Amino acid sequence: MQGMEKSRFIDHYLSYLLAQASYVVYKEFDQAVRAAGLSSLEWRVLATLSPGTPISIGDLAREVLAQQPTLTKLVQRMREAQWVQTLRDEGDQRRTQVSIAPAGRALVRPLLAAAKRQEAAALAAWADDDIAAFKARLRVLIQR
Repeated sequence: MQGMEKSRFIDHYLSYLLAQASYVVYKEFDQAVRAAGLSSLEWRVLATLSPGTPISIGDLAREVLAQQPTLTKLVQRMREAQWVQTLRDEGDQRRTQVSIAPAGRALVRPLLAAAKRQEAAALAAWADDDIAAFKARLRVLIQR
């Protein structure tokens, strides 16, 4: 049956489609992240911390999609670079809180603006209501 291609499983598999969409959206922006001297994980850490509210290492690991031991080592290096600050949790001295430092804020600020521009370009053909609905559905899926 020439001309008739079989439908591939991955073309309809949610996990694959989400991963592909993430790759397509992020690949161009990754160049800006690397040009700023950051890895994608360092970018996610700084972007997550950018509002300024301290967060525990465990919560930060979940937010940036990293294993806690990996993130702990990365946060130590980022602290040495003066991009983040660490402090003991007042409620639980065993927990470490991480917050963005002034140098980290200065480094991530232009990247946040670039990320917003890149996202707007990627979704330029979408109506605002469709974008809001799509993001709401993704948040529901994530919260499951």
